[in-house]
Amino acid sequence: MHTPHTRTARRNTRSVRIAVIAVGLTLTAIPVTAYAGAPTHPAVHQQTAVVQHAAAATGLDDPAKKEIAMQLVSSAENSSLNWKSQYKYIEDIDDDRGYTAGIIGFCSGTGDMLDLVELYTERKPDNVLAKYLPALRKVNGTPSHSGLDPNFTKDWAKAASDSAFKKAQDDERDRVYFNPAVKQGKADGIGTLGQFAYYDAIVMHGDGGDSTSFSSIRKRALAKAKPPAQGGNEVTYLNAFLDARVWAMQQEEAHSDTSRVDTAQRVFLKKGNLNLNPPLDWKVYGDSYHIG
Repeated sequence: MHTPHTRTARRNTRSVRIAVIAVGLTLTAIPVTAYAGAPTHPAVHQQTAVVQHAAAATGLDDPAKKEIAMQLVSSAENSSLNWKSQYKYIEDIDDDRGYTAGIIGFCSGTGDMLDLVELYTERKPDNVLAKYLPALRKVNGTPSHSGLDPNFTKDWAKAASDSAFKKAQDDERDRVYFNPAVKQGKADGIGTLGQFAYYDAIVMHGDGGDSTSFSSIRKRALAKAKPPAQGGNEVTYLNAFLDARVWAMQQEEAHSDTSRVDTAQRVFLKKGNLNLNPPLDWKVYGDSYHIG
């Protein structure tokens, strides 16, 4: 099991800015069957479609909410809401995990970058990164760049223009991070905000066996409060989870700035916005963001 950690946004080098991106919530029309012989006004169709869509949109895996999740994570990881511009991102941030890259911070030293390039190569054998697989296998578990320099970063950026590589990043993000977080969140009976808190935690801490992994954070929270699935109060449980998350972040200097919890997730929780409904306003590392 890998324990990937992602990049910490560069801070104290930028002036505070407001990033505004409107997230459109598109409602899909759902056919309504009227009673036999009874006329149905178009407005009734529309209202019923809205109700049915709202009933279906119960978690972070709703497309509109997933887009919000991607932007929230990107604000912390890349100081930008434009997460789709991060496929080409790559650098060594000196956290002993080698290169950190892509939309979710795949690391050469933690195995998830290797998994990604292997998937990409299975789907497209002649890709520009395939030649680095032997080196990625050797540096796994270390901060080394051996066999990767000097052209790996250039080739990564080149691969990022390939739709197949973008799709591979999306799929690995979902398989390793997003889907497990949402699945566990739904099992615990927590809503969209709670599922996001799980997702953001597993993105940063991974789900290995160490004391700061996602599973360990959740276990620490469960010792303090019960989730709704066990009869507990959702707000109380999420506060316990965020407390445990902050503790885990403070165990490592690279993650010691806890603003992605304190001035983002905790803000939404205090407002009772358990469904992560926009408008959303938050700060990370002192930078202000808005989703309308």
